[in-house]
Amino acid sequence: ERREQQALPPQDAITVLATGPLTSEPLAEDLRQFTGRADCHFFDAASPIVHGESIDLSVAFRASRYDKGDADYINCPMDKEQYLAFHQALLEAEQAELKDFDKNDATFFEGCLPIEELARRGEDTMRYGPLKPIGLWDPRWGDVNDRDVRRAKRAYAVVQLRQEDKDGRLWNLVGFQTNLKWGEQKRVLQMIPGLGQAEFVRFGVMHRNTFLESPQLLQPTLQFRQRPNLLAAGQITGTEGYAAAVAGGWLAGTNAARLARGLEPIDLPATCMSGALTHFVSEAPTAKFQPMPPNFGLLPDLPERIRDKRARYGAYRDRALQDLEPMRALQPETVTA
Repeated sequence: ERREQQALPPQDAITVLATGPLTSEPLAEDLRQFTGRADCHFFDAASPIVHGESIDLSVAFRASRYDKGDADYINCPMDKEQYLAFHQALLEAEQAELKDFDKNDATFFEGCLPIEELARRGEDTMRYGPLKPIGLWDPRWGDVNDRDVRRAKRAYAVVQLRQEDKDGRLWNLVGFQTNLKWGEQKRVLQMIPGLGQAEFVRFGVMHRNTFLESPQLLQPTLQFRQRPNLLAAGQITGTEGYAAAVAGGWLAGTNAARLARGLEPIDLPATCMSGALTHFVSEAPTAKFQPMPPNFGLLPDLPERIRDKRARYGAYRDRALQDLEPMRALQPETVTA
């Protein structure tokens, strides 16, 4: 039977909770009652998408940063005057109302900040973030190797658009997550050079993402401390990204199967990325716990410092494989996805 689960299953049921960041309110309320904690949340946003045919390529240009690889991006250059006017327009633009939260206490995921929030953080914040112009050059400006030409012609800021479909009809404004009202989005974003007549396929939207206060609630095995036969997986645990969600789902599902067979759950070593994530979400300081994507900063230091990046990553890999070797002795049917 397919139906919405609005409450946690009975205490004796081995259960994996993988309802994601958009957990419905009835189940979220039951979780609050079960954990005794108000849910953590942040606000996530999506960028607008425009029709490729409506982009003015007499102003914009195709290029990748430093000309590495294919010219996968369309770039809209701004001079200083255009950038400052755009920055001011973002500060003054009207935002859409978000329900069920205090506007003065909105929390955003730092890796996906709305463009208007970046604008509020300082005049140059966008230029050192998604609008950085470094490494982007339009051949129509002249010889990039000529220092005088480069100084005279280089852009003050650049808005990049990334292709969203196979045929190049849809283009996403990179880093332009936003919660502006749709009319304001059209008005402000059409100030970008090359997008003056842009046709919007989708305007930016924002939604509330719920996650657990995992350091207080979960073990590294993804079991709840107060109810070991209840496990959590995916973004609701406080991890970010598809790969992390898949890894968490595998671990929680595997441990649920092992519990059903009367076996000890698996605790992945913190030296592999999946283990580093589960240990982080279960052991991080709780004062300002926020979701975390996979990154090398989560891994324990290597015994010796290795300056070469490729060699360092190889050493991380080799150590992880070595530390995972004992898992080969576990029953195969309980450690495979």
